[in-house]
Amino acid sequence: MPLTLWRRLPQDSFMPAKMNTPSTTASPSSRPVPCQRVSDRVADRLLARIASGEWAPGQRLPGERQLAEEMGVSRVSVRAALQMLKTQGLVDAVQGGGTRVVSNAQRMDSGLASLVRVNQDNLADLAEIRGILEVWAVRRAAENASPEAVAELAEIMVATEADINRGKHKTENDIRFHLAIAKASGSAIYMHVMGLFRGILHEMLDYHRYEMFSSNEDDLTILAHHRAIFEGIRGRDPHGAERAMQTHLGWVVARYRERQRMRQTSLPGG
Repeated sequence: MPLTLWRRLPQDSFMPAKMNTPSTTASPSSRPVPCQRVSDRVADRLLARIASGEWAPGQRLPGERQLAEEMGVSRVSVRAALQMLKTQGLVDAVQGGGTRVVSNAQRMDSGLASLVRVNQDNLADLAEIRGILEVWAVRRAAENASPEAVAELAEIMVATEADINRGKHKTENDIRFHLAIAKASGSAIYMHVMGLFRGILHEMLDYHRYEMFSSNEDDLTILAHHRAIFEGIRGRDPHGAERAMQTHLGWVVARYRERQRMRQTSLPGG
């Protein structure tokens, strides 16, 4: 056979004939759905719930049994789906059992912390970046906050005022406040971005509340700023919430820049 004709023959020409062999392949409608396909669908549904913000970074997922019952599938399928999400770096195992949402924050946090330790001026840049992000987030929170999110912020405000009066837990309440705004925004993407900053945010707010803004006057100023932000969210006033956050973080950045100038002038030749 000429080579040109050989090349034109369809690939099936080289396969054994099956015309006289009874087919043993089930029709698509009667073929059982493989477990892997079920677990793929379960993984997609879990991912959709993470993407919707239902489960925030660091939050623990329901147990395998509960997820299986909710989705009407076997625990084996749920376990396989969770393993897929673990491989993708979206969830990880919790010590003692269970699974939580992650955002690959550890590496980012470590790098940011190193940059700040080498040059404290980088904190001022980070504060400005926070200002851009959090002004956007607080506007979204004022538009989207659920009654539960507003109630959580109200509880944080009460705890903040009580702890300021006792001189306790300043940083913890600040972190809770800003992360609650992230949750209230309803943006899963923003919650994950905040997850990336969480560790360095803790260090940053520690520095704020115990070094830069350590006086009682500073405490009351921050409390007033937070109250104005909260009132903007509770009152469904996006513009008011934006202005309040701009005032708050603008005040923080101005203090950073003032300290930056003081350090520069104290250097030889400054």
